[in-house]
Amino acid sequence: MKCSVYKSLGQSGYFLFVPSAEPFARVPDGLTRLLGKLEKVMDLELHAGRQLAHADVEEVMGQLQGQGYYLQMPPDVAGVVPHS
Repeated sequence: MKCSVYKSLGQSGYFLFVPSAEPFARVPDGLTRLLGKLEKVMDLELHAGRQLAHADVEEVMGQLQGQGYYLQMPPDVAGVVPHS
């Protein structure tokens, strides 16, 4: 599965993973507003054996397929929605 990773310039430590083929098709407008300006940092090929630094690849792939995006938050934030 190919995905693109964007970092939030408005919320430090937040990264948005989206499918490369349709990057923002299913990302809620409210989430993109909260994250502020996004900067693309890389493209990744995700598969079951791939290691990610701060996320479980199976969870990322599942959320990309299910909801169309995966939001990686800083390690010190647990279930908290980012503030603008």
